[in-house]
Amino acid sequence: MKPKNKTYKWYYTCPIKYFIDHDKLDTKWVENYCLIGNKNCIRYQMEENGEYHPDNMLPNDDIKEDLHY
Repeated sequence: MKPKNKTYKWYYTCPIKYFIDHDKLDTKWVENYCLIGNKNCIRYQMEENGEYHPDNMLPNDDIKEDLHY
């Protein structure tokens, strides 16, 4: 999936992108958060504040227990 103009700055290092690229998550996550520069992403907010968040935390703050590298 090729990012559009408003891709948020953490897109290329975000685990969500990795999980999408490896067919572990639906593309709706990047389409509804990352590729439109949606700052409602909890991961984005936590990253901006330097707060820890697990790799398996989704942009809406849900934890997906079966999601791992």
